Amino acid sequence: MTAATAGAGPFQITVQPSGRAFSAHEGEPILQAAIRQGIGMPYGCKDGACGSCKCRKLEGSVVHGVHQAKALSAEEEAAGYILTCCGVPQTDVVIESRQVTDESAYPVRKMPSRVSTLEKVSPDVMVIKLQLPANDTMRYHAGQYVEFILRDGSRRSYSMANAPHNGPGVELHVRHMPGGKFTDHVFTAMKEKEILRVEGPFGSFYLREDSAKPMVLLASGTGFAPIKALIEHMQFKGITRDATLYWGGRRPVDLYMDEWVRAKCAEMPQLKYVPVISNALPEDNWTGRTGFVHKAVMEDFPDLSGHQVYACGAPVVVDSARAEYSALCKLPPEEFYADSFTSEADKHGKVA
Repeated sequence: MTAATAGAGPFQITVQPSGRAFSAHEGEPILQAAIRQGIGMPYGCKDGACGSCKCRKLEGSVVHGVHQAKALSAEEEAAGYILTCCGVPQTDVVIESRQVTDESAYPVRKMPSRVSTLEKVSPDVMVIKLQLPANDTMRYHAGQYVEFILRDGSRRSYSMANAPHNGPGVELHVRHMPGGKFTDHVFTAMKEKEILRVEGPFGSFYLREDSAKPMVLLASGTGFAPIKALIEHMQFKGITRDATLYWGGRRPVDLYMDEWVRAKCAEMPQLKYVPVISNALPEDNWTGRTGFVHKAVMEDFPDLSGHQVYACGAPVVVDSARAEYSALCKLPPEEFYADSFTSEADKHGKVA
């Protein structure tokens, strides 16, 4: 059976242990139905690549659309796990998922935005600031992302690099992927005052403020963008939990806001910073930490059983951290929060 031949909806989706329930239209993925009705569920990419929305199916029948095996393996599916982003219910369904509240989900909206400033902060990273309609504020959690809707209907996703209190505009960090339809435009033809259509907010990557646990903030490349928003939010809200930022790049120039981070550390005694470089050249004169950024965390925190980890960056970094921190450093799997880029191509703009 496929989604096209699914039984007649709507179907009721019940989420345990919260008991929240909502309906899904015929052929509609569970996550899409939840977003449409303002139900806050965990997710990242929305296209079957990152696994952030994976949860256990307790009752009912679900058919999956296209997805990657690293997001949901055949063994996991056989064991009753589903991806809500591409899982289409065939019957009423009961699932087990945390983070389901009404309060955590801000309404998803489409709106025009105007490019207010463009700043090239490294050879391949552009900081774009967008002005949103003055009378139409977008509410979002620090760490969430927006999607650009391009003229051909395709979409590119970028995490907002500023906390909401530093709005009403949004800041985005865009890495140039040569040949990428959107990023080539950003680096060659985009001008201030250009109008772009955006939709958001999306994603379940935001600070869990009901915990007092110390935090590890793990970023690679432009995965720093949502981590920057979390740091701004912590400072604004007076959150004093210990936080250690590990930011990895190939060369020092990839840590394109290094001075910003050091200034924040001077203002926030609870924030520590460990830059890690993997491919330094002799002319870089790099004397700091080297190697894989997620391994640096393991060297410093062999026991993560009492921590939370917030990770954002390339899939290989996030996937390795998720697996190794739980298996080797005792991190509870439910305390690993991730916003993983879904590919190294321009298909999904959070890496582009």
